[in-house]
Amino acid sequence: MEHLRAYFIAGILVTGPIALTLYLIWAFVDFIDRSVGHILPDEYNPQTYLPFHVPGLGLILAVIGLTLIGAATAGVLGRVLLRMSERILARMPVVRGIYGAVKQIFETVLAKQSNSFREVVLLEWPRQGMWTVAFVTARAEGEIKANVAPETIGLYVPTTPNPTSGYLVYVPREEVVPLSMSVEDGIKLVISGGIITPETTDTPVAGKVQEIVVPK
Repeated sequence: MEHLRAYFIAGILVTGPIALTLYLIWAFVDFIDRSVGHILPDEYNPQTYLPFHVPGLGLILAVIGLTLIGAATAGVLGRVLLRMSERILARMPVVRGIYGAVKQIFETVLAKQSNSFREVVLLEWPRQGMWTVAFVTARAEGEIKANVAPETIGLYVPTTPNPTSGYLVYVPREEVVPLSMSVEDGIKLVISGGIITPETTDTPVAGKVQEIVVPK
């Protein structure tokens, strides 16, 4: 009986991650297909002319459409239209704040030259003796830098198991411990609640590294 129970648990451990991954991929592709199908008129929707449903066709159309939009904005006329649309959005009281914040986030995350949110550190938080994983976001500048220590960095402290919510804190550089794990491994650690630990070199808490690379 114990062997059957062990085999059953092993079967769950093997098929569970694969099944969940395939389900999430299928759900994402199906969501894009349905969204594109609702946006496009019937006369321009390829699914209308096909005798059967083609999974992923909407995703392909979305990728092609975004690529064409990006190519169009690279031209002179596209840049003019883009500046005009941004000026219109900048004059809307509520929309301009949302658009500005979203645009800045996208530019920071997608820009290849950006170093923001690229380092994982340990922070003694929320009290002395308790350590949590945090992500370096930026060096303190402007009014924040003028009111705190000169060598202060901004950290994003995520919550478990949902790393999309968390806290923004500013701490002196010497109070954080840089880790060698990647941001992806750090996110996995947070989502799993510490169950998935990256196989990296251990960094003793006592040996705090003073020099930490922070985006300027």
